[in-house]
Amino acid sequence: MRAIRQHAFGGPDELRLEEVPDPHPSDGEVRIRVESAGVHLLDTIIRQGGGGPRVAPRLPMTPGREVAGVVDEVGADAGDHLLGRRVVTDLGLASGGYAELALAPSAAVHLIPDDADADSAVAMVGTGRTTMAILELAAPTAGDVVLVTAAAGGIGTLLVQAARAAGATVVGAAGGPGKAALARRMGADHAIDYSGPDWPDQVRQSLADRPVTLALDGVGGQIGRHALELVGVGGRLVMFGTASGSLTELSAADLFSRGISAACAVGARILQRPGGTRTLEQRALEALSGDRLTPVIGRRYALASAAAAHLALQSRATTGKTVLRP
Repeated sequence: MRAIRQHAFGGPDELRLEEVPDPHPSDGEVRIRVESAGVHLLDTIIRQGGGGPRVAPRLPMTPGREVAGVVDEVGADAGDHLLGRRVVTDLGLASGGYAELALAPSAAVHLIPDDADADSAVAMVGTGRTTMAILELAAPTAGDVVLVTAAAGGIGTLLVQAARAAGATVVGAAGGPGKAALARRMGADHAIDYSGPDWPDQVRQSLADRPVTLALDGVGGQIGRHALELVGVGGRLVMFGTASGSLTELSAADLFSRGISAACAVGARILQRPGGTRTLEQRALEALSGDRLTPVIGRRYALASAAAAHLALQSRATTGKTVLRP
C-alpha cells in the first residue's frame, strides 16, 4: 500500500509518500480501506517533535489519527459483522491514518450514518468530538451573547452553528474578509475580521455595547486577550486552542475583578471526563446524522500532498476541516 512516512522530526518535507507492506489486523482489530483521513493542527506539532512525551511517536511513523472508510479485513474476535461496513474512528496516539489502509481496534470504530459521507464523518469523530466537549462545558443558552474566535475553522464553524441553534446572539470573528463571510454563512449574527487592530471596537459597535457573556476562544495570544476583555461581568471564557501559537495571558485578578469564570475544554480535561471521549464521538455523529451540525470541509488533498496540507494549516490559510483522500 501507499502511505506517508516520517523518518525524522522537522518540516513538512519530512512527510514522504512510500510503498510499504499491507498491514493485517491482529486479534480484536479491523483493517480499514481509507476513504478520508483527517488532518489536524496537532499533526503538525507532532511532526515537529512537539506535544510533549505523552504524544511523542516512535520513528519512522505514519501520521494521522482520524480515518473513515470500509472494513475490508477483520482479526480474530473483532466481529465479522463489521466486514464491509463503512466506519470512522480516531486512532489516537497510534496514528497511521495517512495511508491507503489503517488498523484500528474494533471497539473504537463507529458505523458511519447512512446519509453521511466519509469526509464529514472524519470531521465529526475528531473536530466534532472536541466541539461537543466545548459545548458541554460552555452550555450556551438563548440569553447568551457568544463570541467565537477562529470562527471559520473546523471547530469554529460548528460552534457558530451550535450557539445559533441554542438561540444565542453570535459574533463570529476570523482572520480575513473571506473567513468572516464564512462565519456569517454558518449563522453568525455579526461577522468580524480580526486581522485589523480595531476589531474589538467593531464587536462592541455591532452589539450596540451589549457585553459578551460567553467567549469561545480557539486562537489564544493577543486575540484571546481581546476576547477576554470583551466579556462582561459574570461572563464565561472557554479556551479550546492556540492557533496563534501562544496561550491567552490572564490572571486571577482578571477573573476576580470581572467575576468571570474561565476554563479549558481540551487536553487532559477531555481524557479524564466521565464516559471518556467515545461518548463525545457518538454525540458528534448523532448531530451529523440529525442534521443539527454540518461540518465544513475546506480542502481535500491527495495523499501525496500531505506536506502541502500541513503547510496550509500552519499558515492558517484553511477554513473548515482539511482532509486527505488516498
